[in-house]
Amino acid sequence: MSPTTEPYSLTATEAVAEIKSGRLTVEKYAQSLLSRYESRDSTVHAWAYLNPELVLQEARKLDAIPPAERGPLHGVAIGVKDVILTKDMPTQYNSPIYKDDHPQLDAGSVIVLRKNGALIYGKTHTTEFAATSVGPAARNPHDTTRTPGGSSSGSGAAVGDLQVPIGLGTQTIGSTIRPGSFNGIYALKPTWNSISREGQKLYSLIFDTLGLYSRSVEDLRLLINVFQLQDDEPGEHFSVKGAKFAVLKLKTPNWPEAGKGTKDALDLGVQLLTSHGAEVEELVLPDEFDDLTAWHLQVLSGDGRIAFLPDYYYAKDKLHESLVGHVENSEKYSRKEQLKAFDGLAALRPKMDAILEKYAAIIAPSALDEAPVGNNTGNATFCGIWTALHQPVVNIPGFKGANGMPIGLSVIAPRYRDQHLLRVCKEVGKIFEAEGGWKRSL
Repeated sequence: MSPTTEPYSLTATEAVAEIKSGRLTVEKYAQSLLSRYESRDSTVHAWAYLNPELVLQEARKLDAIPPAERGPLHGVAIGVKDVILTKDMPTQYNSPIYKDDHPQLDAGSVIVLRKNGALIYGKTHTTEFAATSVGPAARNPHDTTRTPGGSSSGSGAAVGDLQVPIGLGTQTIGSTIRPGSFNGIYALKPTWNSISREGQKLYSLIFDTLGLYSRSVEDLRLLINVFQLQDDEPGEHFSVKGAKFAVLKLKTPNWPEAGKGTKDALDLGVQLLTSHGAEVEELVLPDEFDDLTAWHLQVLSGDGRIAFLPDYYYAKDKLHESLVGHVENSEKYSRKEQLKAFDGLAALRPKMDAILEKYAAIIAPSALDEAPVGNNTGNATFCGIWTALHQPVVNIPGFKGANGMPIGLSVIAPRYRDQHLLRVCKEVGKIFEAEGGWKRSL
């Protein structure tokens, strides 16, 4: 670490190395993070709950652990989306029903992180139950008139603003990948059900996935190793030169047209890969994928009827109208339609795996364009396909829109090829970050 480097700006991998070497204590690291929080919280509003005294108390406990007993995440500060249970902090779901609610237990994911040495730092803002498009208090750190995306709004903003190196999100449609694009950071939606969702508010059992935010691929790998995500195939060195990619521009009638920023980013991404020796071909999905988005929404509606029924009975008057609509089946989906959608998506998943296995990865949009102005968290259309099909996907930052805001691109691999995906993203990310045109100014 350079003498002029503030500890709060370290990536998780860098922080682990500094703490392991003895050059930095967890307490000094936490103090630096808290100084960043204190200077930026009134602008970014990333946190639903943060107790500085608790942070420092936990940091001192970690410093007291003998070096031989320390885990691979020792001291790494992690922001936790406020739909995930934490035993020492409230979990409020951005819902008036659960204001100041404090179940004193950890979610499965938080248990894993704590046992591997992580410093659970605070709870980040979310939309109501991670299920609406109305933004919470969080703002985009690169332009506070704009949304950081959602529903993992605070986690994306906190990592993008250097307030923590790691954030936990969730994704039901695009709630991890879209904020990754809007905040100029890496975001991973891993293969569905590869990380425990115990203790995490579920919107859809079929789609919900724990998401991970960081500012480097190395940090994502550190996390998925802790969560024991493993590929069947042994790891091999990956080089962009000679690799074959597909680009999916999603030109189908079911999806709205991408904005100019995303179109330009996709074109530049293809150009950069080609200039570095890759082969890139445009992929058009077969007609059998045309109903995918409609099926996704039908299954989501049915799952929502189940997920929010308890809250509906408990306090319907405090529940967002869209969630009331799920419970009351305002879309009037029949059980027959829901079964068709459920089975249709299941049938498409191995077919998409077969398509993906022909390439190093597929490159696709992460969002319609740069983050929009206002409190709406933006359109998740381009993300939903991968959530519905259970594929792992990473947002890689590096591009920019007309207003200088960050734009990312999605990189996708077959199911349970998460380690392979990160090997690809490490090399592709180097190119996109160096030559894509957007540079972090914070």
